[in-house]
This record gives sequence, structure tokens and C-alpha cells, in this order.
Amino acid sequence: MEKAKKTDNFLNAIKKYADEQRNAMHEEVEQLKDEKIKEAEKRAQYDSEKLIKDKLEEKRNKLTSKIAKMTQDGQRELFLERSKMTDEVFKKAEEKLIEYTKSSEYSEMLNKSAKEMATLFGGESCTLYVNERDVDKADKIKAAFKGEAEIVADKKIKIGGIKGYCRAMRIVADDTLDSKLDSQRGWFIENSGLSVL
Repeated sequence: MEKAKKTDNFLNAIKKYADEQRNAMHEEVEQLKDEKIKEAEKRAQYDSEKLIKDKLEEKRNKLTSKIAKMTQDGQRELFLERSKMTDEVFKKAEEKLIEYTKSSEYSEMLNKSAKEMATLFGGESCTLYVNERDVDKADKIKAAFKGEAEIVADKKIKIGGIKGYCRAMRIVADDTLDSKLDSQRGWFIENSGLSVL
């Protein structure tokens, strides 16, 4: 009987030890499971935050690119519109100046321009370029020069005025209405309020 009691005690001890081991293993498994779940949750949170951040950044980049393109297109349209308006203004100014070339005031301006150019060239020979409409004023223009002056009709001069070239002095003097009008383009663009920002 004592032997049976010892055997029972031994078996109970083994069972108790086995239960303790099983419980310890069960707790360890639960603890590992909890740690893995927390780790997985942390990783999932990090991944989802990263995904959201990446998607937001991608969306922001697309919007920024779209806005930049729209801005660029808008500026190009404004630039083209400004150029068109500037061209129209200068076309009208050119037409008014061509009308002006038919006046007696223009003939006086042409004579004054010839005298100033003659002073610049001194007594040297020169070639003077004028609009085809002004060739009939050649004698009055030549009269202002001490040296020999050759008058040449120049199709590049669309409005009027005189452009002179003195070979001996290597000087070109441009007192045409065309160049005076063209020189106003820069001023007009800066001061017209048609600038593109």
C-alpha cells in the first residue's frame, strides 16, 4: 500500500510538474502571441501611415505639376495676347506715322534730320537711304550736305526718315521713323501695364 501511495505521489508530482510546464508554455505562447500581434499592429500602422503619406505626397505632386502647367499655359496665353496687343498698337502707330509722312511737317522734319546728319558727316561723301516715297525730296536732302550725297530708295524703310552711311568715317546714322518707333517697344512693354508675371 505504501508502494502504491508512493507511486501515486510520484505520478501526482509528475502530473503537477507537467501541468506547471504546460501552463508556463501556454503563458509563454500567449505572451509571444501578444508580442507578435502588437508588433504586427505596429507594423500595419506604420505601413498604413506610410501608404497614406505616400499617396498624399503623390497627390500633392500631381496637383503641383498640374498647377505649374496651368500657370505656364496661362502665362504663355498672356504673353501671346500681350504680344498681339503690342503688335496692334505699333501697327496703328505705324499707320499714323505713314499718314504723317504726307504732311508738310514731315518735310520739315526730313530737312532738319538731313542737316543734323550733314553736320555729323562733315564734308565727307555719304550714301543716304530713304523710303521710296521720299526719293522725290532728294534734291532738298542733298542740299544739306557739303560732300557728295547719294540718295538710295530702301524698301526696308517702311515709314520714312533718313539712314546715312559714311564710308570714310565708318559711321551709320539712323534717323528713320521706323527705328524711332521700334525703339519705343521696350519702353511700351515696361510701361503699358501689359506685363506677364
